[in-house]
Amino acid sequence: MTTHGLVHDPTDNHPDMATLRAVCQPPETLGRRNAEHWAGPLYLRRGSIHVTRLLLPTNISANGVTWLMVVVGLAGAACLLLGGVWGAVLAVLGVQLQILLDCSDGEVARWRQQFSPAGVYLDRIAHYTTEAALPIALGVRADGGLGSIGGWTTVGALLAVLVLLIKAETDLVHVARAFAKRPLVSDDAATTAPRAGLVATLRRAAHSLPFNRAFVAIELTLLVLVAALVDLATGGLDGTQWLVVLLVPAALVTVTGHLASIVLSSRLR
Repeated sequence: MTTHGLVHDPTDNHPDMATLRAVCQPPETLGRRNAEHWAGPLYLRRGSIHVTRLLLPTNISANGVTWLMVVVGLAGAACLLLGGVWGAVLAVLGVQLQILLDCSDGEVARWRQQFSPAGVYLDRIAHYTTEAALPIALGVRADGGLGSIGGWTTVGALLAVLVLLIKAETDLVHVARAFAKRPLVSDDAATTAPRAGLVATLRRAAHSLPFNRAFVAIELTLLVLVAALVDLATGGLDGTQWLVVLLVPAALVTVTGHLASIVLSSRLR
């Protein structure tokens, strides 16, 4: 079968690394503007191709890898409940492993030609659950743990709702276009940018200070780790609680700005 200009056998579970990399990591995949996290081409894709090579002989499906990704992401969020610096370190490692598996599930799908709506759906579920669980766990952590749940946990739950809304704003573009019988929108700067005016100016300014990235799992766990180090230095939960406080207005601005950016761009035309 030909994939990305190469002929390969999808049933071959022991491909050589050069062919596997060419089929599973084509330039158009690594260059995706929004779907590819910066950590992917920077370092995670270097490891994921080796994980993919190990997974192929097991006959695990691409969707099976995605289900594993769901479990690992939730486990990483749960590590925040352990408290202390080590809980934050484990959360960082858990999310890194989740994104590594996120790379591998697509690579397994490309090698085996296992593309389906179910795979896309499960991938969205994996990201939604992890990125909603993290702020909830952060709120519990700011309260001092499961034994002292209070107001900070409520704020964490509010953050989770806002994070889900941010993600839904993006995915609902595809839903709206599908219902209107329009083709998929292109993932490029010309399509996603506001056409003109104040929103376009504000969006360009936001790119210089991308606080919206704080709600992506990798970035959020790194911020929690920094807050945990502050907690260690102060002997309390000051760093974690201040992080929660700062994330709320950042989330509100992101929800509003993201909605305006979508409505005023070409994505709904």
